[in-house]
Amino acid sequence: MARNTAVAADTAAPPATRRLAEFVVSHPSAGWNAQIDAEARRTIQNWAGCAIGAAHHPATDAALAAAADLGSAPQASILGRGERVDIASAALVNGISSHLFDYDDTHLKTIIHPAGPVVSAALALAEKSGASGRALLDATVLGIDVACRVGNAVYPEHYDRGWHITGSTGMLGAAAACARLLGLDVERATMALGIAASTPTGVREQFGSMTKAFHPGNAARAGLMAALFARHGYTASARALEAPRGLMQTFSTKCDWREIDGALGERFEIAFNTYKPFACGVVIHPCIDGCVELATAHRLSPDDVAKVSLRVHPLVLELTGKTAPRTGLEGKFSVYHACAAGIVAGRAGEAEFSDGMVARADLVALRQRIVATVDPSIDEAACDVTIECRDGRRLHTFVAHAIGSLERPLDDPALARKFHDLADGVLGKAQADACIAACATLQTAPDVRALVDSARPGTASRG
Repeated sequence: MARNTAVAADTAAPPATRRLAEFVVSHPSAGWNAQIDAEARRTIQNWAGCAIGAAHHPATDAALAAAADLGSAPQASILGRGERVDIASAALVNGISSHLFDYDDTHLKTIIHPAGPVVSAALALAEKSGASGRALLDATVLGIDVACRVGNAVYPEHYDRGWHITGSTGMLGAAAACARLLGLDVERATMALGIAASTPTGVREQFGSMTKAFHPGNAARAGLMAALFARHGYTASARALEAPRGLMQTFSTKCDWREIDGALGERFEIAFNTYKPFACGVVIHPCIDGCVELATAHRLSPDDVAKVSLRVHPLVLELTGKTAPRTGLEGKFSVYHACAAGIVAGRAGEAEFSDGMVARADLVALRQRIVATVDPSIDEAACDVTIECRDGRRLHTFVAHAIGSLERPLDDPALARKFHDLADGVLGKAQADACIAACATLQTAPDVRALVDSARPGTASRG
């Protein structure tokens, strides 16, 4: 993944805030090809599966308890649960649960997880307002475009400074999606983005803790509230994104303005969205993929392995260098645990990142035999894997692009299997099938009730 490091002068800044607002307000419904529409449905399905799967995680319980403390009104649903809360709390909690497993969608150009902020906000508002499935799809495509275009313009410098880019751009995508659903005019949509520009959230220090998932949830809530404020006449700077002391030039030394409106309305960033086969940061997916490939092909047991050598991009150890994780959440940021789990289990789904798996003696012993070495010549998308066996065999593979990447995408059957793996234990298989079907037919749904009902336990048959 090449990194563009061009830096624009302050005077080169175009009217980015207003230009994006005009795009969100005026772009025609379904104004893209069938592939983009299908990707929007896949994105929503993957987001829903991740949220449902984590519906009863302790972090989700805590977030819902906090919402209850506020005495929230029953306006919108929490996926995978029976509770209904106000739309801001629904955006927050569904945004949290959709990211807790680190299993959500990834825009690989920026490593933004766009559905968490955008769809969490848009679905809550769509449920309350009775918006159609078509309107939800439109808001999803346009909201993701806004978040990811801003991300393109500031990545990687912004991320390298320590910001969690999903939270620090996601509120803009959420505001754009909600502005579209609310039917705001250009002036008020500009204000919505301007208000949202004062609410970036999340630093990378939180990775490995519950608070990482708070970032997309808080971005969803902030973007929704920004659109509601703007609807009622609240004002902001019309240059909140691009001004010298605006959001983008404040939090990044790189501002590539061409990314804001280059091919705007012709190239849609959701086309670059991908879906994870492994429940952890995408930067270590090539390592896991290589380890699973070799262990499966050669039927290796942990005892067969004398040493695993990984040659990796520098970002791998920067983000996932934890050698002795203590919890499942920390295990997601340990290339050593992730690869050990892949060798032992032949996969790295959410079950492989439980607290129990992180503490398992055979996994602990195996990860101590894994060595990761930084090699700047290795691309972020790649990994060189060598397994030395106790019997003298030396097994090697080079993964140029991991499964789940744009080059090797998850197809619809694989995405459905992932959904069932996450949701069946919460909803049951039949209702999980109904939820997949509701996502697949959103473009013709008169409202989002079928999707929402199918994502709440025991309610799929409600009419």
